[in-house]
Amino acid sequence: MASKISTGLVGIAVEANARHKLKLLYENLVTVVSRMPSNTSYRTYTEEFANQQLHKLDTIKDDAELESAFGTGQLEEVLLQAKSELRLARKLETWKPWEGSATQPPTGQWDWP
Repeated sequence: MASKISTGLVGIAVEANARHKLKLLYENLVTVVSRMPSNTSYRTYTEEFANQQLHKLDTIKDDAELESAFGTGQLEEVLLQAKSELRLARKLETWKPWEGSATQPPTGQWDWP
């Protein structure tokens, strides 16, 4: 695919190394979620998704075909999504939502009148 001049999207510039950056982001995402307990849904589905994206990056050489395979827009948009997912994974690693609440809710808190 020829180098594009613009993404045509306001605020999103063309990324010359989108493939390389995506590969690094998805590899980092897999690393972060691998530190979460294996029985958490977030880890299971995110790890599977990131590995699928990495497989596409490795097997599809044409950028237009890759964008079509991702199905979520241009590579620059996928890059923004991957960055957001990595930020979320790092926050979840800190928050540890799988550990549950430290205290029990007050009696009647979830009762509807």
